[in-house]
Amino acid sequence: MDFGKGMLAVDRASFELAHGRFLTILGPSGSGKTTLLRMIAGFQKPTSGQVTVGGRPVGAEPPHRRSIGIVFQKLALFPHMTAAQNVAFPLKMRRFDPATIPGRVQEFLELVRLGGLGDRRVQELSGGQQQRVAIARALVFEPELLLLDEPLAALDRKLREEMQLEFRRIQHELGVTTINVTHDQREALVVSDEIIVMDQGRIQQHDQPVATYRSPANGFVAGFLGVSSFLHGRAAEAGIEIAGQVVPGLVSPGLSPGTPARGVIRAEQIRIAPDGDAPENCDVTISGEVIDIIFEGERLLYIVQCGLGDGGEARIEFQVHHHDPSMPDPFEAGAPVAIGWRAQDLRVFGAEPGRD
Repeated sequence: MDFGKGMLAVDRASFELAHGRFLTILGPSGSGKTTLLRMIAGFQKPTSGQVTVGGRPVGAEPPHRRSIGIVFQKLALFPHMTAAQNVAFPLKMRRFDPATIPGRVQEFLELVRLGGLGDRRVQELSGGQQQRVAIARALVFEPELLLLDEPLAALDRKLREEMQLEFRRIQHELGVTTINVTHDQREALVVSDEIIVMDQGRIQQHDQPVATYRSPANGFVAGFLGVSSFLHGRAAEAGIEIAGQVVPGLVSPGLSPGTPARGVIRAEQIRIAPDGDAPENCDVTISGEVIDIIFEGERLLYIVQCGLGDGGEARIEFQVHHHDPSMPDPFEAGAPVAIGWRAQDLRVFGAEPGRD
């Protein structure tokens, strides 16, 4: 998709999705994920390539002719209608038999757990209930494909997490092929059978959620998913060299020694212990100092500053999740500590121009 002036919003993005699968397209703002969804829906025309739904090219079909249900962030419900009337609207537009419409509307209101609320107007419903009406309206005509364009972004965290599970339940119950667009990492990992990670208009990785998280294809994916710390230096035979010190890690295939590199390690993969103690089951141990503590409810996040290099001159901040039940008392800011990790958990990738 070319926006002119040499700017590609979507660049050679090609993928297939099997019937009944739930795919989430994940990426930062401006990565091209919404543009890709709009091309699938028919709201924007690709400058090259084609969109195929159910084995049928749909490039020449306008959006309303494609068998696609859509739920947007702005739900676009009709405020002057009741919930049931909103759900019935696409059936009337598609000239369904009027005698079948009330029963079908009731079936889908019950599917989204709004049975008995069909006579309420949109303004009388909560935000979560309005989301359910939008889902029922998108599904009631049984489309071949359901598109979700960040429909949960405006909800508070608790309601958003509840609706994520609802999306998963409904999709599994109906088996409708679904493509979801979001920047919410948790949402992508919770609801999806497959994840596409996009950046700068290109697909960086297309894989199952566990594989995407545990085996990122490149440094961008590794850094985008989860809470991570970064080490900048040069690739070594078995790690990354920083100011003359080699830190052991898992080096990406084909990355030559001496090449500018970035190491990435996630916060939950780092262990922390009092200074002088070696964290258990670690190949690498580094001394440092706690410079900040962030309370996240179910866990603590420590910011630990360490000195790397032959003289410790390279100062690096590590983000460390505290998850050792045998050590219930948190460290205080300024406390000397030791952190460590398994060598295989530090992933070493080539440096990315413009990022590193």
